[in-house]
Amino acid sequence: MKKFIYIINAIELLKQLVMGKRIEGVLYVDSNTGALTFKAYNRKSEKHPKDVLVCKTPYGWVKRSCLRVKRFTSLPIDMFPSEKMQALDHENRLAKIAMTECD
Repeated sequence: MKKFIYIINAIELLKQLVMGKRIEGVLYVDSNTGALTFKAYNRKSEKHPKDVLVCKTPYGWVKRSCLRVKRFTSLPIDMFPSEKMQALDHENRLAKIAMTECD
């Protein structure tokens, strides 16, 4: 038994299939014509600017987005606790200096 599927925007879907992409959509029976129909989802990626690097610190970075200032710190496990505290204090000072210079 053969079934015919009507595809909405067939040319655009064919271009995406030739590029090797998968097509997500919905397969349904059209209430007006009674035909089996495929309609692709119109998914678009969000276009927002990337974060800008303000300052690179010894154990992390400070970045700026359009709404926030972001700070990241990652310390090695094998440091002594006193060294970790000093490194965190130093990172804080560097992050504060970078935030005052970027504003």
